[in-house]
Amino acid sequence: MEELFMTMNAINSVNSTTNSYQTSTASKTASTSTDKTTTSDKAETGVVYEKSSQTDKDTVTKKTDYAMVAKLKADAEQRTSQLRSLVEKMMTKQGTAIANADSMWSFLADGNFTVDEETQKQAQADIAEDGYWGVEQTSDRILDFAKALSGNDPEKADLLIDAFKKGFEDATKSWGKDLPDISQRTYDAVLDKFDKWKNGSTTETAGTETEN
Repeated sequence: MEELFMTMNAINSVNSTTNSYQTSTASKTASTSTDKTTTSDKAETGVVYEKSSQTDKDTVTKKTDYAMVAKLKADAEQRTSQLRSLVEKMMTKQGTAIANADSMWSFLADGNFTVDEETQKQAQADIAEDGYWGVEQTSDRILDFAKALSGNDPEKADLLIDAFKKGFEDATKSWGKDLPDISQRTYDAVLDKFDKWKNGSTTETAGTETEN
């Protein structure tokens, strides 16, 4: 049962990815603004600067897919909320109040809880190989989220990988010990998929690079 409740940390770690990427984007936006000002100054002195059509195409292609980001975040938040409700229900039955996320993870890590049949069946379905919180679906969602944040730009992979690792470390600290096996396997799957995306090893990425 511990595995179900901690697998959600893999998708929650994407929030750290979002913050790190958006901070980087804000910095680059400021830099872009400065570049535009410089270009404008040159134009006033008779220097003409024209962007190539290829650059324009790249800019459009790499644009952050905000709609996809919002959809993935909303989906993750909904699922997380549902799971949290199950945990709260279980804890309430045992007379244990939940104050915040960290206390919930600590409670689960201790293993001092019992699970009713309904919750157990749902948990088993969720962490199955083809379940929503299973290794494949969870790692796929994290990579999809990363691609949407970066506009499917593999050059941003290292930044997003670092953010993912930080989120995983935070989840481990909240858990208080090594995360369950399913979370570790999800971690490995995410890094493997990041690596393939970064190096153009997947059909989808290869197709995108060909278009560019």
